[in-house]
Parts: sequence; C-alpha cells; structure tokens
Amino acid sequence: MSAKLNFSTVPVKEIPRSLPENGQADYRPVVLVIDDESVIADTLAEILNRTGYAAIPLYNAEEALETALVMPPDLLIADVVLPGESGIDLAIKVRRIFPDCRILLFSGQAATSDLLASANRCGHKFALLSKPVHPKDLLAWIAGDKNAHRQHEAAYSV
Repeated sequence: MSAKLNFSTVPVKEIPRSLPENGQADYRPVVLVIDDESVIADTLAEILNRTGYAAIPLYNAEEALETALVMPPDLLIADVVLPGESGIDLAIKVRRIFPDCRILLFSGQAATSDLLASANRCGHKFALLSKPVHPKDLLAWIAGDKNAHRQHEAAYSV
C-alpha cells in the first residue's frame, strides 16, 4: 500500500533562511516616502523595498509624523508641497525628534526654493532633488555617493 510520491528536490543552499546564520534578523533601514501623489510615493517605496530598505509610502505630513513616532525612520524622503503641512515643516519636526534621521526633499515646483531658503536661514540644511526623481539619482543619494551629493548641492543651493 505504499504509494510512490514524486516530490521535486531543492538544494539546501537555495532555500531562503528566515533568519541569518547569527540568529538575528537582518536590519533594513526604515525609509518614509511622503508624497500626496500616491503613484509617486508607492513607486519610490517599491524601488527602495526591492533594494533592501523597509520603505513605507505615506501621503501627507500628519500621517508621516504619526508613522515616524511608531517606526523611527533612518531616512525621510518628502515632497516639499504637501496638503496641510509642507514637507519642509515635516522635515524640521522629524529632525528635532530624530536628530540622526537623514532628510531628502524633492519638488517639481520652482517656487519651493523660497521655502527651502527660509529653512536654510533658520539653520535647517536639507538636500533637494527635482521631480521627477530618477531612481538612479535617488539610490545614489541614499547610498552616499559624494558626486551625487555635490551635484545636487550645486544645482539646488539657495
């Protein structure tokens, strides 16, 4: 009465581990991506999730601050122009609560340079990328590519 079962075999080294060999979970930096255009927030978060980050898309500053208080971010990426509170105001609040959090702002509007200049005069220095944000530029900035930082500082210094 023994039936012959035919299971496919998978080499042990190809089976994904739920925990690394040291027994601790891999650390994935938490990134909050805030844009009122959901397709932008969702797309950037998906790109970051696929490259090893724990990215969470959010659509307004209030929601982002609430999430940050529950899941402290390593990086905040926010559109400057958001409904209600601006991305700059959000960045200032997050930086006060989490001083080690890196901040990256992005905008598709030229008028945001006045908002950024005002924040800079108050001692808040934030990097700014222009929309549309190319994934390679975003990943280079996050990775700390010094050339990407210099290019963006020169292009967006106010």
